[in-house]
Amino acid sequence: MAWFQKTISLPPKSRGSYLVTDTVVAQLPEIKQYKVGLLHLFVQHTSCALSMNENWDEDVRADMSDALDRIVPTDKKGDLYLIELAPGETRWVTEDDKWALKREGINFMDITATPDLGTFGAQTTYSYPSAPSQQSIVEPLLSNLSQKNLRSNLEVFTAFHTRYYKSSSGAESSAWLQARAEEIVHDSGAKKHGASVSAFTHPWGQNTVVATIPGRSNKTVVIGAHQDSINLFLPSLLAAPGADDDGSGTVTILEALRVLLTIPEIARGEANNTIEFHWYSAEEGGLLGSQALFSTYQQQGRQVVAMLQQDMTGYVARAAAAGQPESVGIVMDFVDPGLTRFIKAVVGAYCEIPFVETKCGYACSDHASASKAGYPSAFVLEGEFKYSDPKVHTTGDVIDLLDFGHMVQHARLTLGVAVELAFTSF
Repeated sequence: MAWFQKTISLPPKSRGSYLVTDTVVAQLPEIKQYKVGLLHLFVQHTSCALSMNENWDEDVRADMSDALDRIVPTDKKGDLYLIELAPGETRWVTEDDKWALKREGINFMDITATPDLGTFGAQTTYSYPSAPSQQSIVEPLLSNLSQKNLRSNLEVFTAFHTRYYKSSSGAESSAWLQARAEEIVHDSGAKKHGASVSAFTHPWGQNTVVATIPGRSNKTVVIGAHQDSINLFLPSLLAAPGADDDGSGTVTILEALRVLLTIPEIARGEANNTIEFHWYSAEEGGLLGSQALFSTYQQQGRQVVAMLQQDMTGYVARAAAAGQPESVGIVMDFVDPGLTRFIKAVVGAYCEIPFVETKCGYACSDHASASKAGYPSAFVLEGEFKYSDPKVHTTGDVIDLLDFGHMVQHARLTLGVAVELAFTSF
């Protein structure tokens, strides 16, 4: 008999192991005509697999389900999470539902543990400089931002199997990051003037890391990136190097911190304002780490005068292939207009490439947590959002796809923003 091909459909099932022999045979009656042959099965779904067992007993399926649950634990029965997909638009979902939404490119905040974020007081508005004024401090330091440092830090950071926020390697990568930031602060001599690095702890194990450089006031400028990574197919099991998302942003602001602390006035705590560098945990889980931190800041009455998020700073290949100039992407939706105008001015003053305006939707990175808490925020990324790295959230998000020269441009922006706002009178 000749070769033939046929597409069959199985009915949807919840997570588990099921006997599908009768369903397959019913849709593939031709199989009865074969005594010997070769059967090639192509499963056109990323979240299922077929196995062939000689024993149909239900205990076999129960044992298989138990083994898979040990490898990739599921939520406890009945566990649901409250997510916010737009201001005021909420939905209860399972954790598998969360990953399905992210695979579809739908952003959300998981507000299960932070339902009161944003309910205490209105958004605060500040006036930002009309133009940069600290060129005499910033410009001599721009050449000190090192591609070599960016690469060496990212090589270590991406060597962890995954930085998934619930994984042991995610906790280990956070510990390495904290130690690296502590080393930078120690080597700068700023520690004796009150600079510090601390862990903001979370129940899932991976800590948010906070580096604080005190100023003459408690008014605080925040520079942020998220440290976690994820593989959306099997988060607890598969590798997630996360080189671009957001290893690139993590090491970009780490390098900016190193050079910032070479400024004596800042290292000695003589700037007008306090500066904090944040590396958030669990961004991929629905901005969990940044929500927890800014919820605490809100409850403490902390005065955050500006927050700049850097999420994905190294991928430019798709924009280049489309004939687009290399640029810094400045997000225009769900951000503070005044701070965003100032960010544009900083790009013009300190970067060697232009900016391009783009949009990314609600809750697309940790700046959304700051905004919801009433703090003015801005967000920049590697270029126009539609040209972002297509390999994020997979094993393919690797260093070889990144442009470290472009990451230096983001580090220049970060350094410029930190210095300008450190000396601004709010």
